[in-house]
Amino acid sequence: MIRRSSGAGFTLLEMTLVVLIIGLLATLVVPRVLGRTTAARQARATAELEIIAQALEGYRLDAGVYPTTAQGLDALVHTPVLPPVPPRWRPDGYLPSVPRDPWGHPYDYACNDGRHFVLRSLGADRAPGGEGENADVDRDAS
Repeated sequence: MIRRSSGAGFTLLEMTLVVLIIGLLATLVVPRVLGRTTAARQARATAELEIIAQALEGYRLDAGVYPTTAQGLDALVHTPVLPPVPPRWRPDGYLPSVPRDPWGHPYDYACNDGRHFVLRSLGADRAPGGEGENADVDRDAS
């Protein structure tokens, strides 16, 4: 009489089936998760741009103009030393710190006339234009 041991392990067929199921689930789930990551980063960038724009408005109300491109967004955190130095500036600043975009890069800021500014994130690739994760997120003030 030959006895077979019970629970000796998994057969090759069972292991293959498990790997196949895991692969199938990964192909269905991973693209959806990655797509949501891109949308979440773009939503965060949009929200942060709005916060920065509100801080710029506060600066403009006190100084009469937006910070120059040379002064940059740092003028919202530290008293500017480059001209034009604002006659009034909040002692605690307009932002606690200048945030970086969701891809870890500084936001682009430009203001040449003191009345209009352009504020944007260039996305993951740091190049103008693009689609998906590389798309720009803009905030203009006129």
